Amino acid sequence: MTAPPSDGAPYGVYTPAYVEAGRVEHVAVLEDGTRTAITPPGETRALESVEPPPLPPRVPDGPTRRVPLGRIVAARSGDKGGTANIGVWARTDAAWRWLAHALTEEKLRELLPEAAPLRIERHVFPNLRGLNFVVDGLLGEGVSSSTRFDPQGKALGEWLRSRHMDIPEALLREGQE
Repeated sequence: MTAPPSDGAPYGVYTPAYVEAGRVEHVAVLEDGTRTAITPPGETRALESVEPPPLPPRVPDGPTRRVPLGRIVAARSGDKGGTANIGVWARTDAAWRWLAHALTEEKLRELLPEAAPLRIERHVFPNLRGLNFVVDGLLGEGVSSSTRFDPQGKALGEWLRSRHMDIPEALLREGQE
């Protein structure tokens, strides 16, 4: 976007699709180069929805300070076609208790306005003290067709961490001890 226009070039667009396992050759290639055919499963089960795990108890109310979210959480992000994926996790159990209730799909829409009109799914991972957000369509048709400054979504996690939220002061002190 910062260079003069150049000649057109072909590009690919990633589109997720389902292919029956039996239609794809399954092969294990061993260290010595030997190839071993693997029989695909004769039957697979359809994915089913599962109930989200229970959230931890809320952090008690108290004074807050408006600071970047990254003061108490880490993040990693990326892409699969036009879909962005943002993983966020807390460094402490107390921060997790706050994060699980504070960073909802609605709050993510507020913090990342470019995602507001898009479909967002939130997945909760209590054993990892983490949340994962899947944002459909944020990257257009994917890396090769996106006009975003960050077409792979690699910086989305840091962009989210830079956004300010009202964070309990007790959690901010916890990180300094």
